[in-house]
Amino acid sequence: QVQLVESGGGLVQAGGSLRLSCAASGRTFSSYAMAWFRQAPGKEREFVAVISGSGGLTYYADSVKGRFTISRDNAKNTVYLQMNSLQPEDTATYYCAQGRPQYYSRPQNYDFWGQGTQVTVSS
Repeated sequence: QVQLVESGGGLVQAGGSLRLSCAASGRTFSSYAMAWFRQAPGKEREFVAVISGSGGLTYYADSVKGRFTISRDNAKNTVYLQMNSLQPEDTATYYCAQGRPQYYSRPQNYDFWGQGTQVTVSS
């Protein structure tokens, strides 16, 4: 059974940084892409970043490009999201997801999801 467990969320001032982690178990971690999505109250879940199984390919939403960095450690079955220069509009629940997506920005293309971790950025 696949489990994804996020951690690292919290409250931070604008301009600050946070690092999210997502620990995976249940199947061969390096065989699957890992992604981060986020969802703010009243809004749809939106794509943030994705990394290929090997870690060689990454893609980002335009809204986070240059501020966020996704990475993975296949030896630790963990994916990370380093978030710098955080802004109030980054406030959301952040979810990690695992799959082999045909379209990486579409939530429905991922098989498994974590429970989410809250990120709140104060102005």
